[in-house]
Amino acid sequence: MLQGFKEFILRGNVVELAVAFVIGSAFTAIITAFTKNLIDPLIATIGGAEVPGFGFQIVAANPNTFMNFGAVITAILNFLIIAAVVYFVLIVPMNKLSEIQKRRRGIEEKKEEDSASLETHLLEEIRDLLKAHQQNN
Repeated sequence: MLQGFKEFILRGNVVELAVAFVIGSAFTAIITAFTKNLIDPLIATIGGAEVPGFGFQIVAANPNTFMNFGAVITAILNFLIIAAVVYFVLIVPMNKLSEIQKRRRGIEEKKEEDSASLETHLLEEIRDLLKAHQQNN
């Protein structure tokens, strides 16, 4: 399953990404609340008591110069959680449904393949007969 998740992330299929965007937008509020209220405090503990998070201050007198690595880690976690939820809740069942539909149509597809191979065989015979006819003339 994790291999399929990796392929989903790297493939970039437009339909799957559109579905992921819509559902991901719906999950954003939930995931943001989860990471802001549960994950951020855990990450901030790494920074220590004097530091307001996981990072460092470039200029001590200017709080706007705080390099907040915790916020970046939180954004990455948000993305991975949303992508995993979309993949496992929507994409995996969609792929399974598609596979079942292909199996149901398998009999019809085999008939088409058989007729295509028959046509190929007949064309090869015609080609061979034409070559033999040209060599005799």
